Amino acid sequence: MSWIYLCLAGLLEIGWPVGLKMAQDPATRVLGIATAIFFMAASGALLWLSQKHIPIGTAYAVWTGIGGAGTFLVGVLYYGDPATFARFMGVGLIIAGVVTLKLAH
Repeated sequence: MSWIYLCLAGLLEIGWPVGLKMAQDPATRVLGIATAIFFMAASGALLWLSQKHIPIGTAYAVWTGIGGAGTFLVGVLYYGDPATFARFMGVGLIIAGVVTLKLAH
């Protein structure tokens, strides 16, 4: 169950940078800040639950890896961030690291 909590925490980690991006527009500033706070709290709570059975270093690295890779994809797909081969390779390395941590646990 801890790994499920951790994966969900990583997916929710994507929400707070998106909320901060929304907050850049004055029309959605309050909604963006509220979104960021909600996702920070929910993601943090699930990370806390996952750390009951997963070592802190592994949990944190997986959490940030899922959040970072997911946020990268949201940026490319919805915000027009650059989609270069090198950037995708970098995210691929992050994902490979996360998989390695899971397999080594």
